[in-house]
Formats: sequence, structure tokens, C-alpha cells
Amino acid sequence: MLALSRKKNEAIVINNNIEITILEIKGDQVKVGISAPKDVTIYRKELYLQIQEENRKAVTVEGLEALNELLK
Repeated sequence: MLALSRKKNEAIVINNNIEITILEIKGDQVKVGISAPKDVTIYRKELYLQIQEENRKAVTVEGLEALNELLK
């Protein structure tokens, strides 16, 4: 992991096409802006982990049986 210090309105660039800018700092919260191409999907980590878990559940036998019931 790369750890960087940034101040308000400072940014970092990833892979020449993703820019992350510090928009605001209030106490222990930091507001971050992300500029990226439309084909780059961006998720908060907690949502990403939920999506991954739901995808794992969907490919289980129980998930496939539930899908078959919906399609009847």
C-alpha cells in the first residue's frame, strides 16, 4: 500500500486517467472527489464486499434453486 499525505485541493493521479482530489477535511472525515472514465467502476469498499458476497451466494445450489423458482 502506498500512503500519501495530501492537503485540501491537492490530488493524486492513477494510471494517467484517474484523479483523486481531497475536497474537504472536517475533523476525522475527509471528502474525496474521483474523476475517472465512465468505464471505470468505483465502489465504496463496504458495498464492494457486499456485492462480492451476494455474487458468491448466487452461484450456490440454493441461489440457483431460488433463481429457478423466480423464472417459473
